[in-house]
Amino acid sequence: MTPGRVRFVLAIALVLLLEGLCRFGVITRFSMIPPSEIVWHLGKILGTAQMWPAILKTLGNVVAACVSSIIVGVLAGALIHRWQALRETLDPLFAAYYAIPVYAFYPLFIVIFGLGDLPQVLIGFMLGLVAVVVNTLNGLDRVPRVLLKTARIHRLSLLQEIWRIRLPAAAPHILSGLKLAVAYSFIGVIAGEFILSTSGIGHEIAYAYDNFDNPRMYALILFVLAIVTTFNMLVWTWERRLARRRGMA
Repeated sequence: MTPGRVRFVLAIALVLLLEGLCRFGVITRFSMIPPSEIVWHLGKILGTAQMWPAILKTLGNVVAACVSSIIVGVLAGALIHRWQALRETLDPLFAAYYAIPVYAFYPLFIVIFGLGDLPQVLIGFMLGLVAVVVNTLNGLDRVPRVLLKTARIHRLSLLQEIWRIRLPAAAPHILSGLKLAVAYSFIGVIAGEFILSTSGIGHEIAYAYDNFDNPRMYALILFVLAIVTTFNMLVWTWERRLARRRGMA
């Protein structure tokens, strides 16, 4: 049995176990409802127009945070990789970055930018940026030397070398950074909506939690997990295809 099938079987087994624990009262309904009911309530929520403005608002902010962190992160990673002194200065900061409480900046962003969507986007951007930079650096460190020699033989400019040689060769590591950027962007935006936002998925989850509305709360949590998991599976499939093409080459 392949590792993918093993993971799938384990996931199904865990869901069935959780279903049984909820159905037989080991886990009380006050704490959690059965997974089958969570799926039913999610379908009910998505089938009405009431929740879609909040969903689209959150997804728009996540896309803005994720895309900006990927673009800036890849460009910054390529620049830092070329400037050794800058890299030696920043490497210790990258190693300790996620020990810094990024949400401490949220009140400052609210003071500067107001109560709109921008503070949440900035938090998501800050969380995803360093993951992309670090993975880009790791990928560029592992570019085969023969490819760099080929670039010199063909007299490629620096930009051509980066675009045609270095970044494609570093693609598997960059894709890993992309997956992390998506996860961190969701975390940043939704957690920001927990705090002060009056709309969005995070606000709806927090409101459902405060009012003991477990069906809505768990349904929205499942929705977020489904989006992130689906995206990561698509990126993983892309990675496998790149690996197979390189193996054939």
